[in-house]
Amino acid sequence: MKKLLASILLAAAVSGTSVAAFAAEEGEHGLAEETTHAIANSHFPVLKPEEEKWSFAGPFGTYDKAQLQRGLKVYTEVCSACHSMNLVSFRTLEHLGYSEAQVKTFAANYEVEDGPNADGEMFTRTAVPSDYFPSPFPNEEAAAAANNNAAPPDMSLLAKARGVTRGFPTFVFDIFTQYQEGGPDYIHALLTGYQEAPEGIKNTDGSDWQLPEGTHYNPYFASAPSLAMAQPISDGQVTYDDGSPETLEQYSRDVSAFLMWAAEPHLEERKRTGFMVLVFLLVFASLIYLTKKSIFSRIEH
Repeated sequence: MKKLLASILLAAAVSGTSVAAFAAEEGEHGLAEETTHAIANSHFPVLKPEEEKWSFAGPFGTYDKAQLQRGLKVYTEVCSACHSMNLVSFRTLEHLGYSEAQVKTFAANYEVEDGPNADGEMFTRTAVPSDYFPSPFPNEEAAAAANNNAAPPDMSLLAKARGVTRGFPTFVFDIFTQYQEGGPDYIHALLTGYQEAPEGIKNTDGSDWQLPEGTHYNPYFASAPSLAMAQPISDGQVTYDDGSPETLEQYSRDVSAFLMWAAEPHLEERKRTGFMVLVFLLVFASLIYLTKKSIFSRIEH
């Protein structure tokens, strides 16, 4: 009886392993076909980002300040090595819950170019809260030279500038659900989407597709099957002080939310104003209707 039970368990384990391997193989084959199709039609990304859940989504969404502070930490320790954010001033960090003194201390970690001085020369000085996040490179050419001839984009408006067209009929529903998180969804998918290129990808002429030298396969990249930027972050790279998981998934979500705030810091005020305007219009329309009804009720027809 024991031998029979052991045989059954062994067979089940082997069967489960075989099924998992088959599923993985099928998934890789499907991704290769998707990539081949995208190359043939010059339509990217290969895979569309999934719609994530964000605290700031919807008509009453608000930013999670703890998440934004973690995202700032990820940007500061990882992203700022290559990406600028030259439309965001240090003093706006007070909106994340930092005091004026904390913002001043944070800004003092940076040096910015200023001038000209009395001699007509530019000089560097310690940043103050009114300054903007400086670029890690002196110019775009230097940025491109240091990054495989692809200058890293400025991140100030990245979460609003990036996004994937969702197509019909999804975009119709987006009008009513007020979906506007395409940028954060795309950034999150891109940061977590690095993987080995599957075998079987074909060029338009039927030849085998080869990963271009110096690039990295990512089916969520909006312009091609691969990009020059290597995977920028991995598990355990940034230490959180609040006990949040130090995983790629969490890092990606936090920095995506932070970049959404950087692109639209007044999102909460805009939503509140929009809601009050709608309430006003509803009340105004009701008063107009009641007034009209009252006036015409006294007129003989």
